[in-house]
Amino acid sequence: MIIVMHDEESSLTELRLDPVTKEWVIIAPERAGRPHDHSECRRTISEPTFAKDCPFCPGNEGMTPPEVAVYRKKDISMWVVRVVPNMYPVLEGEGSSEKRLVDDHFVSIGGFGAHEVVVESPVHNQSLKGMSHNEVEFVLRAYHDRYVDLSKKPGVKLVVIFRNQGTTAGTSIVHPHSQIVAVPIVSADVTSRCIVASEHYRKTGRCLYCDINEWELLSGKRIVSETDRFLVFNPHASRYPFETCISPKNHNASFGKIDSDEIRELAIILRRVIRTIDLALHNPDFNYVFHTAPVDYDTSPHLHWYVQIVPRIWTEGGFEIGSGIHVNTSSPEHVCELLKKTSLEQGQ
Repeated sequence: MIIVMHDEESSLTELRLDPVTKEWVIIAPERAGRPHDHSECRRTISEPTFAKDCPFCPGNEGMTPPEVAVYRKKDISMWVVRVVPNMYPVLEGEGSSEKRLVDDHFVSIGGFGAHEVVVESPVHNQSLKGMSHNEVEFVLRAYHDRYVDLSKKPGVKLVVIFRNQGTTAGTSIVHPHSQIVAVPIVSADVTSRCIVASEHYRKTGRCLYCDINEWELLSGKRIVSETDRFLVFNPHASRYPFETCISPKNHNASFGKIDSDEIRELAIILRRVIRTIDLALHNPDFNYVFHTAPVDYDTSPHLHWYVQIVPRIWTEGGFEIGSGIHVNTSSPEHVCELLKKTSLEQGQ
């Protein structure tokens, strides 16, 4: 039996079902106090605008493989964004994407795929929050162009765009950059999400993600902000503290199929959200990921691309490893209020 709740306050600790994954999440804010308790200052190391040993700084282009794409402002010779193959790729372009049987029982595929680095700025100590909207737009254009290109590569099934900001988020080079990986498989996690969304569409005739946008708007408790084309919210069953979602209002399964107006507006909202989280949490490390449909399902009526932003202020423990159940120590409702307050205070 499901008890319908409207405006009543929920208990301090509760289990919430993620409609996207059908996985349970424990919301336990009393384990870490209210969301503003996370706002402890982080030590910031001052970096120069140029580092002579940095492979991503201008003048050091010979330290990277030849670029696969470059972006420049009109009438300016200096590049603003470069895309190069990763020097230490998780997957490479050569090889076969065919499955093979190993030792009569185990299935393998050669390390086929692609791994590229998007160098987001020629300035060594630049940050996404410090870029102009136009500069962020160049970065998103690079994402989009490379996504379209890589998704056409024979054997590629999934293209993942992500950014690791800070050592706890997995970065190894300070210079602002993000990464794109093309793989010859669709992971179990992505497959599971596709199945859940497909089942919802079969039952309702509607996209699950479009419905979630509407549900969040109707509730209003977790809406951080919205623009003409995008909705920003902290998901009801957030798996991580301060997890934030940027979801397009218009249905579209694939990031590769958005237009220039959407890219321009996304540049504004992405920069704004990153800046707000940075101010609220005092410069946290973070990851963001572009979730988009597998290549073969890029026109699907039941899938919907979006951006997930996760500040790295949590540590996975034994319970999470043993059970597969995430414990989020911040209520998404309280997080939303803090982010809105921070945004207003900064006049964003």
